[in-house]
Amino acid sequence: MAHHEFNMPITEAQARAVRVNDTVTLNGTLYGIRDATQIHMFDHGRKTRFDLKGHAVVHTAPNVRWVGETQAAPSGYEPICIGTTTSARMERFTRPLMEQYGVRIIIGKGGLFAASQKAFSDIGGIYLAVIGGAAALETTWIEQIEEVDLDDLNPESLWKFRVKGFGPLLVSMDAHGGNLYTEVNKSAKDNRAEVLAALGVKSS
Repeated sequence: MAHHEFNMPITEAQARAVRVNDTVTLNGTLYGIRDATQIHMFDHGRKTRFDLKGHAVVHTAPNVRWVGETQAAPSGYEPICIGTTTSARMERFTRPLMEQYGVRIIIGKGGLFAASQKAFSDIGGIYLAVIGGAAALETTWIEQIEEVDLDDLNPESLWKFRVKGFGPLLVSMDAHGGNLYTEVNKSAKDNRAEVLAALGVKSS
């Protein structure tokens, strides 16, 4: 296990150097994205002015407050609570995010599935896990909301955050087929079978 401190954006080589059970901390730019954002980008053909190449996206629809554009809040918004949502609903968008926009890191809750795992392997990317209930802590890692695109979708706009010390986050899917979710699931099933066998119960 190793820790990686990334100043965003990163390269394919940097993404492929990371393994499951490593930890990652991000500095610089992080993009917030959610279901409606990606539906509009990939199903309705809308484009973003942001350059996502080599960057990380976090699955979120943040709670923000409009304060007007100032030096401290150049987007006009300040963060109130920026938590991570379940990633499974956005499974089909992993490959297009990576192929069309160059995204290297996806941050979310609960993991992704086989198609995303293959995209990480084919293109070079990783999935970082955030546990549920950590929104208050995550918000402290966000220094500023720098810009917002597709703002008519608010709160599911495309958010450009400036972050410092965003992490450490656990690498739960890597570019080498490593998948913490399948490993834990297999271990749990094996342990269950052993317990049932010790009790003399035939497992199905």
